[in-house]
Amino acid sequence: MNHWVKAGALAIGMAASTFAMAADKIKIATEGAWAPFNFVNEQGQLAGFDVDIANALCAKMKVECEIVGQDWDGMIPALKVRKFDAIVASMSITEERLRQVDFTDHYYSGGLRFMGPEGKELDTSKVGLKGKVIGAQRSTVGGMYLEDNLADVVDIKLYDTQEAVYLDLQAGRLDGAIADELPAYDWLNGDNGKGFEFKGEAFAKNDKIGIAIRKKDELKEKFNQALKEIRADGTYEKINAKYFPFSIY
Repeated sequence: MNHWVKAGALAIGMAASTFAMAADKIKIATEGAWAPFNFVNEQGQLAGFDVDIANALCAKMKVECEIVGQDWDGMIPALKVRKFDAIVASMSITEERLRQVDFTDHYYSGGLRFMGPEGKELDTSKVGLKGKVIGAQRSTVGGMYLEDNLADVVDIKLYDTQEAVYLDLQAGRLDGAIADELPAYDWLNGDNGKGFEFKGEAFAKNDKIGIAIRKKDELKEKFNQALKEIRADGTYEKINAKYFPFSIY
């Protein structure tokens, strides 16, 4: 009997050791197509607010952090089959997603906003949008808002990436687009966004962005503690200021 107890204890000890070794490296997924939060820079590397936050959190947790790219639509399925350990990709915390994964505390807040060509009126009320062609990225809060609230009045065009939305807006194939206010702000203030502007006020401002992890994964508490620490020591503020002249928390 003691032999089996000892063998069991040894196996548990080996498993714990293996887990500890694995926990020294965390693989984190981001999209790479949602500037300024995640994008591929001129050196071909993943960069942006999400990537900086992920690296700062890994530093606080004293673990090696590997950032990998993943297409948006496959994010949650790939997390669930353990292709990576967490998603730091500006993912909104929604009831639908909470049925599949857990989320940490939020690391920034967002909202939705319409945009369109400068000098061209776009009434963003439901009545005003009737018959308009409006674009959004598929499987985002903006895309879901269109499908849930405006499908009966607008011609909805959904795209795999936000960049594709911008391209069709520039080509005149859309009357307007709906997107998260913060990445849209970045685009409108860059060279590519010249000639376009926000239409109407921001809404859905209760949008909270968190880190997605597998259900009941202990990484949730580790990430939450690290988030508190980078908020307290000024690290978060420095990363925020790198991308926006105002707080996005």
